[in-house]
Amino acid sequence: MDAVKRMVIGRALPSEGLQETLLPKRLALPIFASDPLSSVAYATQEILLVLTLGGLAYLHLTTWVAMAVVGLMAVVVLSYRQVVNAYPSGGGSYEVVATNLGPSAGLVVAASLLVDYVMTVAVSVASGVDNIISAIPSVNAYRTVMAVGFVALLAAVNLRGMRESGRAFAAPTYLFIAGVLIMCATGLLRWMLGDAPVAESAAYGITPKPGDSNLAGFALLMLSLRAFSSGCTALTGVEAISNGVPAFRKPKSKNAATTMTAMGIIAVIMFSGITALAMISDVHITEDTCRLTGVTGDCSSTPQRTVIAQLAAAIFGGDHSVGFFFIQAATALVLVLAANTAFNGFPLLSSILAQHRYLPRQLHTRGDRLAFSNGIVALAVVAGGLLWAFHASVTNLIHLYILGVFTSFTLSQTGMVRHWNRTLSTETDPALRRRHHTARAINGLGALVTGLVLVIVLATKFTQGAYLAVIAAVLLWLMMRGIRRHYDNTAAELAVTDETDEMVLPARVHGIVLVSKIHKPTLRALAYARATRPDTLEALTVDVDRDETRALQAAWDAYGMDVPLKTLASPYREVTRPVVQYVRSLNRASPRDVISVFIPEYVVGHWWENALHNQSALWLKSRLLFTPGVMVISVPWHLCSSQLRPLRPARRAPGSVRRGEPGPGARADNNRADNNRIPAGKPGPGPGPGPGPDREPEHTQGPDAG
Repeated sequence: MDAVKRMVIGRALPSEGLQETLLPKRLALPIFASDPLSSVAYATQEILLVLTLGGLAYLHLTTWVAMAVVGLMAVVVLSYRQVVNAYPSGGGSYEVVATNLGPSAGLVVAASLLVDYVMTVAVSVASGVDNIISAIPSVNAYRTVMAVGFVALLAAVNLRGMRESGRAFAAPTYLFIAGVLIMCATGLLRWMLGDAPVAESAAYGITPKPGDSNLAGFALLMLSLRAFSSGCTALTGVEAISNGVPAFRKPKSKNAATTMTAMGIIAVIMFSGITALAMISDVHITEDTCRLTGVTGDCSSTPQRTVIAQLAAAIFGGDHSVGFFFIQAATALVLVLAANTAFNGFPLLSSILAQHRYLPRQLHTRGDRLAFSNGIVALAVVAGGLLWAFHASVTNLIHLYILGVFTSFTLSQTGMVRHWNRTLSTETDPALRRRHHTARAINGLGALVTGLVLVIVLATKFTQGAYLAVIAAVLLWLMMRGIRRHYDNTAAELAVTDETDEMVLPARVHGIVLVSKIHKPTLRALAYARATRPDTLEALTVDVDRDETRALQAAWDAYGMDVPLKTLASPYREVTRPVVQYVRSLNRASPRDVISVFIPEYVVGHWWENALHNQSALWLKSRLLFTPGVMVISVPWHLCSSQLRPLRPARRAPGSVRRGEPGPGARADNNRADNNRIPAGKPGPGPGPGPGPDREPEHTQGPDAG
C-alpha cells in the first residue's frame, strides 16, 4: 500500500519544504482562477436557457443581461481587491465577516462557501463532461461514471501538492484562454467583414413553455431577473484568491491583487465575446430538446450541443475541423480542472475553521505533500456523491449553485465597510484617509449590489432546488457550532484547576491478566504484569465450556504458576459481560484503587489475518475503557507474518525473559519482561475458555494493531 501511495502522490516532503510550495502569479492564476475563467463557457448558455422559456421573443434581452453580469463582475473584483490588501492571512470572506460582524455571521459565510465549493466541483465537472459529449455523443451513457472518475483524478493530483497541481493545470487553462480569445477574435472579424458565422441551431424554432409565450410587466421582469441570476454563475470562484493569499510568493497581497485583476479582465473579455457571438450566430438552445422545432431523430435521446461547441463549429468550419476539436478539448479539460479552485479553497478554509475549532482538528493537518489531504478527500467524496445522485446533470445541479457565493459576497463586503469605518475613526493621515474613503465606497457599492443579487437569486431559484443548498448550509452551520461547543466543553473539563487533585496517587494497583489458555502470549502478559509491580495480581478466565475450564486449571496447577487463576461463571457463554461486571465490582468496592487489565493480543502481518484474531480482545477493550479507574494495557505478541524477515527468528523459551532482553518474537525496542521468571516449563497448546487473542470472536469488531 505504501508503494501505491508513493506512486499516486509522490514522496513525502519535510515541513521545511513548505516555503518551496509558494506560488508565482503565473501558477496562481490557473490554480485559484480556473473556476471563474472557465465558467464563461456555460454562463452565456445559462442565460439563453432561461430566456428561451418564452420562445425566441425574449432573446434580445441577452445583451442587457450580459452587461449587468459584466458590471457586477467588475464591482466584485474591485471589492475583493480591498479584502486581499486588508486581510492577507488567507481567511478571505470568513475572516472579514468573523472579525467585523461576529463569529455567528462568520460561520454563515463559512457554511455557504463550503457548500458552494462542493457545488463548484460538481457543476464544473458535469459541464466538462457535457462538452466531451458534445464532441463525442456516443459516450452520453457513461456521463455519471466519467464525472465521478474526473473528481477522483482531481483529488489525486491535488494530493500531490499545490505547486504540482498548478503545473499540471497551468497549460490547459492558458490553452483554453488562448483558444476562446482566438475564436472570439475570428468570429468578430468575420462578422465585421460581412461573413457572420451561423450556428447549427439557428434554423431551429423554439416552442414556448405553456404560460411563458406572452409575458409582460412583472412576469417579464422575473424572467429577466432569473436569466441574470443564472448568468451570475460567471462570478463563482472570484473569492478563492482572497482565501489563498498565503499561498502566493512575497509580496503576497500585491501578487494576489494583481492576479485577481488579471482574472477579472480575462473573464470579462471572454464572457462578452462568447455572448456577442452567440447573438451574432443566432444560437438556439433549450433545457428540453423536444421544444426545438426542426430537430431530426428522437429528440428525447438527442443531446444538444453546448453554446461554445456550436460557436466553434460555426466559426472554424464545422464539427470536424481542427479548431472545433481544439476548443472542445480545451473547454472540457478546463471545466474539469476548474474544480481545482474548490480543491484549493475548500481545504484552506476548512483548515482555518479546524484551527478555530469549528471543524475536526484532522482537517488542519497537512499530508505527506504539505497539502491539507483530509480536506481534499472530504471534498472529493461529497462532490462525487452529489454527481452520482444528480446523474451529473448541469441543469439539475445549477439551481443549487451560486446562492452561497452571493451570501459570502454580501456579508464580506458589509464587513469590509465596517472595517473601513473602524480604520477611519483612528486614521489621521489625509492621504490614507482619502484612500480608505475610496475603498469604503467600493465595498459599500459591492455590498449593495451583491445583496440585491442575493435576493434575486433566492427569489428565482429557491423553489427550483436552491432550498437544498440553504438546508445544507444551515445544517453545516449547526454542526460547526456543535463541534465548537464540544471542543470548548472538553477543554474546560480537562483544564487543571488544582494540581494537587490531579497528582493524587492511587491507594493500590490491582493487576488482572486475561487468560484463554497457557501459551506464549499469556506468559508474556504475566511477565509484563509482574514487571509493573502491582500490589495484587491475578489471572482471570471465563468458564464458557466446563471441560476446557477444568483442563486450563489443571494445566495452570501443573506448570506451578504462582499467580492465582480466578474463573468467572458464564451460563450464557458470554465472555465480555462477566469480565466487565467483575472489574466494575472491584472498582465499586475500592474506588481509590486503580485496576490494570492486561490483554494479550496478536500482531499480524496480513490484512486478512485481522478477521481471525483479536476480536474478543477488541470488544473487551472498548467496554473496559468506559469504566472509571481502569487502565487497559495491550501486550502484543508478534506472529511470524508480522516480522520483516520471512524466517522465524530464534526465541528464548517463554518464562526466561529478563529485564533488558528482548521478549519472545519481539524486536529490541518491544516490551521487556520482569526480572522475576514465571515458573513454567515449555507449555503446550492447552485449551482454555477465557478471553484472549485466540478466542472465537463474539463480535465482528475490527482488530486493533496491538
